[in-house]
Amino acid sequence: MQIDRNIILERTDKKPILIDTFYSKDKANQPIVIFCHGYKGFKDWGAWNLMAEKIAKADCCFIKFNFSHNGATIENPIDFPDLEAFGNNNYSKELDDLNDVIDWIQNQFKDNLYVDVNEIDLIGHSRGGGIAILKASEDNRINKLVTLASVCDFGKRTATIGDLKEWKEKGVKYVLNGRTKQQMPHYYQFFEDFKANEKRLHIESAIKRLNIPTLIIHGDNDTSVSLSEAEELHKWYPDSQLEIIEGANHVFNTKHPWSTDILSQELKKVVELISNFIVK
Repeated sequence: MQIDRNIILERTDKKPILIDTFYSKDKANQPIVIFCHGYKGFKDWGAWNLMAEKIAKADCCFIKFNFSHNGATIENPIDFPDLEAFGNNNYSKELDDLNDVIDWIQNQFKDNLYVDVNEIDLIGHSRGGGIAILKASEDNRINKLVTLASVCDFGKRTATIGDLKEWKEKGVKYVLNGRTKQQMPHYYQFFEDFKANEKRLHIESAIKRLNIPTLIIHGDNDTSVSLSEAEELHKWYPDSQLEIIEGANHVFNTKHPWSTDILSQELKKVVELISNFIVK
C-alpha cells in the first residue's frame, strides 16, 4: 500500500489544502475515490484513516483532504486551531476547494499506471455529502457518488439560519463544539454567500440533475442528521441506491480519537457497501 499523508496543495491567493492518498501497487487503473469531511470535521477524524485503508485495499485510490477553511492548519491538521479561518468558511469555498483537489489529482496521477484519472468518484459525509452532491451535479468528471449521513438542505442548517438581524448587526455568531468546547465563529459572510449562491447550493435541484450511479448510506440512529434526509434524497433521485445501517449513529458508531485498528461493525458495513459499489 502506497500511503502519502499531508501533501500540501499550494494555491495562488488561496489557503493551502492538505491531502492524503492511499492506493495499492498491485493493480493498474484503480478508480479514484475522494472523501469530503463534514461540518466541524477533518480528514483525520476518528476512524477515517482506517476507512481509507480498507477501501484502498479493495483496489481503489482513496483520497481525503481538509477543506481549506475547516479550522485546521498545515502545522496542526487535527481539530480547530484556526477559528478565524473557520469563521470565514462557506459552501462556495468548499466547492472551490473540491474543484482544486480534483484538478490536482488529475495532474498528480496522470502518468501513474496504478490510478485511473478518468474514473473519479466522490464520497461525502454529513455537510460534505451535500457538497459532493452539488459537485457531482455540475462536474462531468464525476462518475459515481456516495453520501454518508448526508444533509439534504443547506438552507435549514444551523450555520445558515438563526437571528439574522442580530447576526448581521454583530457580524458573527458562535456555535459550541461539544467535543472541544470551543465557541466556533460564523461570520455573517456565510449567510451572504449562501443567499448570493442559493440556486447553485440547492441540493434538491442538484440531485435531480444527476445521471450517475449514486449510493445513499445513513444510520437509523442518527441524531445529528435525520434518516428522513436520506429518504428525501432517495425520493428526489429514485435511481439511487439507499442503504440504511441498523443501529448506526451519525459517525457509524465511531468516535474521535479512534485508537483501535478495528472498525465498528456499522462502519465496516459502510466500507463493504462502498467498496462493492465503486469497484463493481
